[in-house]
Amino acid sequence: MEGPGFVQESRERGMSTAMGRLLKKTVDVRDGEVAALGWSFAYFFFVLAAYFVIRPIRDAMGIAGGVDNLAWLFTGTLLGMLILHPVFTYMVKTFPRRVFVRWIYRFFILNLVAFYLLFQFADADQSVWVARFFFIWTSVFNLFVVSIFWSFMTDTYHPSQGKRLFGFVAVGGTVGAITGSTITGSLVALFGTVNMLLISAALLEAASWASHYLSRQEGRLARVVADDPESEADQRVLEEAPAEERADEVIGGGVLEGIKNVLRSPYLLGIAAFMALFTIVSTFLWFHLMHIVDLNYPDDPDGQTRLFAYMEVAVQSMTLITQVFLTGRILRWLGIGLALSFLPVVSLIGFGILGMAPVLIVVVLFQVFRRASNFAIQRPAREVLYTVLPRTDKWKAKNFNDTFVYRLGDQVGAWSHHGMMVWMGLGLSAVAFAMVPVSALWLGLALWLGKRHRDYGGSGPELKAVKKVAADVG
Repeated sequence: MEGPGFVQESRERGMSTAMGRLLKKTVDVRDGEVAALGWSFAYFFFVLAAYFVIRPIRDAMGIAGGVDNLAWLFTGTLLGMLILHPVFTYMVKTFPRRVFVRWIYRFFILNLVAFYLLFQFADADQSVWVARFFFIWTSVFNLFVVSIFWSFMTDTYHPSQGKRLFGFVAVGGTVGAITGSTITGSLVALFGTVNMLLISAALLEAASWASHYLSRQEGRLARVVADDPESEADQRVLEEAPAEERADEVIGGGVLEGIKNVLRSPYLLGIAAFMALFTIVSTFLWFHLMHIVDLNYPDDPDGQTRLFAYMEVAVQSMTLITQVFLTGRILRWLGIGLALSFLPVVSLIGFGILGMAPVLIVVVLFQVFRRASNFAIQRPAREVLYTVLPRTDKWKAKNFNDTFVYRLGDQVGAWSHHGMMVWMGLGLSAVAFAMVPVSALWLGLALWLGKRHRDYGGSGPELKAVKKVAADVG
């Protein structure tokens, strides 16, 4: 007699078949991967929707805490990252993935409820301090939940699957970002700013459940690769641990293992340097944009807001189109090295043009094209770098690079730009040209990382290189 399990499996298979026919028109997805891809899409959708509901609130809280204090709030965020990373790695070494991922999300949900209560009962003076702490907390929250999501992806998908599917997975985040921003823009006047925190908490709880259902698809993903392994790296991941046991297996290791592995592994250290250069260059361009917009829209906050809104629409539209139709193909056709190199090349050319013509239209087009390129091409390519690593590095070393190193690059970029313009008295052109050699260094590092990833994920004649990189990271 057919039981409920059989009925449920048949229903899921039918849904996967219908969804698969639709997805295969745009994505190189195989039979057995459709349901996992759908849950991954939903997972990232809810994560970024939860963040983008509160992102506008964070920016307003930053202003409420004093514009002159923003640089110090970024420094506070950096310290928060350094404090929380050992706590995170302790959970990774102590509990299985199915436990610590959901506990971390519930921890952030409780934080949102706590801030909701604080804003309800704080007086005017207390609210200023609550606003400052909320700004720091949101900046920490953003990087942690996104880093955990991508660690989950690199732990669940195999290297060849990451190249094919991470571009479409990223689409879920883009749609979630648009949805979260729309929710706040549409409902804040009706329900009030503080109540948006509860909506964010509900979306984060949905993300937690999506991660749970994605774990149930891990065995199917492994069987697809086992039937047709596309690389040496696929084989190594298959041998590391049975897919059905990975969610319940304790990763183990030490609390500071991620930091130690980054410092002793040329491959992981290269990824850390790549992340730092990315954030330094991004912060420089953001400060440039702020200066030029201020010059063109003096004392016109409405004009500035309209410009930023149109820019965001352009960025998200370009990102969505590229992710749906091009990202997966770019990662497969060009390889990881050239995909990683795309944004450094854009930055190299863009800062050169900006140095010659530091005007509004140039900086706006540069920023829009650069951000869309990052979301659509570089971020998925950067995550693929981790798919060939042991599980402990996918969670611990990756989290250190995604959080502390990211915010460290922010600090270097912010204070360096400030120093060049205020302390050294350089103009916008000179400061822009200063980023040209930095972008060239970033480009060289991208090509090097692509080669190391290719060696580590190769087969046959590349086996010696594989063993060498494995020794580096292990």
